[in-house]
Amino acid sequence: MGRITRRQLTNLLGALGLVAVLAGLAIGLPTLDSALPAGRTIRTDEPYRIGAGVTVVLPRGAVLDVTGTRPGDTQGTALFRIGPVRYAIAVQPFEGTLTAAATRMRQRITGTPGYQVTGGQLAVTTGSGLTGLQGGYTAPGRGGRYTVFLAGDLTIEVTVSGSELDLGRTLPAIEASTRTLRAPGTR
Repeated sequence: MGRITRRQLTNLLGALGLVAVLAGLAIGLPTLDSALPAGRTIRTDEPYRIGAGVTVVLPRGAVLDVTGTRPGDTQGTALFRIGPVRYAIAVQPFEGTLTAAATRMRQRITGTPGYQVTGGQLAVTTGSGLTGLQGGYTAPGRGGRYTVFLAGDLTIEVTVSGSELDLGRTLPAIEASTRTLRAPGTR
């Protein structure tokens, strides 16, 4: 048998160390990720920054779901959960009218298999003067509501979904929260 040199032994130990580090990362990071909860408790007594300068005051019991939240300087999304109800707000640049923004939103909803828009749209206004259009939709086992606002060159899209019973309990608080939306240049 051949003799192992010091250099070969050093290379072997280095390679084994590298394999151990990679195995630790491959096993440890997913374990750590799954151990961290997706929901983060947030303050509901001050405005939450969604993105592009848009803020909202959240209802009591709202929990931030970090898996669907992406803040940014020119756009952003925030996903909140109030019990089993999903409350999402997306802000993005948009060139067009409020009617065009609402049509785009309705098309996205109906483009999802099993989702249907129900009824017409109602005009809504926030406390800061943003005007928007609101409508409802259904999905398998769920109901929902969408609202679209136009703020300068931004569109603010709000979607709420949950079972009918859960929506009935939380919708008044979510509607009150939606009325607190503020965008740059609003009062």
